[in-house]
Amino acid sequence: MSQSQRRAKIICTIGPASQSPGMMRSMLLNGLDVARFNFSHGGPNVQQDHIANLRLVSQDLGKPVAILQDLQGPKIRTGPIAGGLITLQQGQTFVLTTRAIPGDETAVSTTYQALPRDCRRGDTILLDDGNIALQVDSVNETDVICTVTDGGDLKPNKGINLPGVNVSAPALSEKDRHDVEWGIANGIDYVALSFVRHPDDVTALRNIITERNSTMQIIAKLEKPEAIRELDAIMEAADGVMVARGDLGVEMAPEEVPLLQKHIIKCANEAGKIVITATQMLESMTVNQRPTRAEATDVANAVLDGTDALMLSGETASGAHPLESLQMMARIAIKVEEDQSRTNWLERRHGHQKSKDFTTSVCEAAAHAAARLNARAIACFTETGGTARRLAKFRPPVPIIAFTPEASVARHLQLVWGVQPYIIERNDNTDQMITQADYALMKSGYVSWGDAVVVTLGAPVALCGSTNTMKLHRIGELDIA
Repeated sequence: MSQSQRRAKIICTIGPASQSPGMMRSMLLNGLDVARFNFSHGGPNVQQDHIANLRLVSQDLGKPVAILQDLQGPKIRTGPIAGGLITLQQGQTFVLTTRAIPGDETAVSTTYQALPRDCRRGDTILLDDGNIALQVDSVNETDVICTVTDGGDLKPNKGINLPGVNVSAPALSEKDRHDVEWGIANGIDYVALSFVRHPDDVTALRNIITERNSTMQIIAKLEKPEAIRELDAIMEAADGVMVARGDLGVEMAPEEVPLLQKHIIKCANEAGKIVITATQMLESMTVNQRPTRAEATDVANAVLDGTDALMLSGETASGAHPLESLQMMARIAIKVEEDQSRTNWLERRHGHQKSKDFTTSVCEAAAHAAARLNARAIACFTETGGTARRLAKFRPPVPIIAFTPEASVARHLQLVWGVQPYIIERNDNTDQMITQADYALMKSGYVSWGDAVVVTLGAPVALCGSTNTMKLHRIGELDIA
């Protein structure tokens, strides 16, 4: 299986280690499908030049790449610390305060002004990804007085997690709103919403996007236990979800996360939604040239679970080996998929849509036909990308080649399992459309003259949601000048 035929997609976070045009070029040539820009580390003024450079490289190579804007969300962090480090001892009293103070061993400030209102006696507060644990003893107007239950070293600007606390902060902060407006104006493809707890959080963002007539799609980051309880409704509201294992592993017991990951992926597959598996996938490669065996197994298991995409964070943003991390992730995914391809597709579990319409029925039939006839590919003509997404959720054993006249649709499909998008000119003649596809498929090396492919299309042509036809086709049989 070649790099271009890999089905699980790879997202790389762009940062100091990967933001040069030369590195971006190498990454696009080695399997980068989606570039993530973390707006926690600066807003548009920091990211816009890097996004512009990526687009230039993508255009030069003729390889579409999707851009994912990851919003910061509510900023719930500790403040400055005199001397840069304090050590908290188990059993000592420690205060989190909204007052502007230099932190020391007795107290530290917080960026979250509503903390005293949200906390109650007996609540647990976690600092620095759960490395330090506090129990709330009492609260006043400005201070949350705690006892340290798990001590450790604390540096400035560390995250505060509040498991079990009804946090009043909205998922979409003012900074996020400003960043989203910029993203819409600059044609960003996907936006990842942090701190999602309820479907209304997604709806609030959707309303902004809809009001601006944007095609930007929403990925809901599943970081909070509340989001898991509302999983079905959040999936319905969003275009996809991210299994944010780092935050989930802080707010929930670590032993719960592996099975939770499998459950989320299964639910997303069944709902026909994109699912991204993220956090610490090849973490050791931020320093080392090779991953641990556990990390390689982790990546492989996510592919076996059915994830649409695998995400690299610090590995490519700030690590010592960004390109090697991408190459390693791609090799692991390809190896797993090669093994899966030897398994009889008709005997494997694959995604089922809960609702059936013309398009879904055609897609299910196309996936079965491709498996039974040993077709080389499914050629899918799509205006909005909807047909390609439906096809992907049946996990056919052959590549899905999505032909679309819309560049934005091609970029969106870069995040969908098993789909390789191609931009073609709009054509009202279906025979000419298929002939165009034949030559594109042969040029790309997917097929040879006379190979069997399955074609899905709609009549009338160019009408959104009109896919109603499946055709069994041999390459070259409609050779029309």
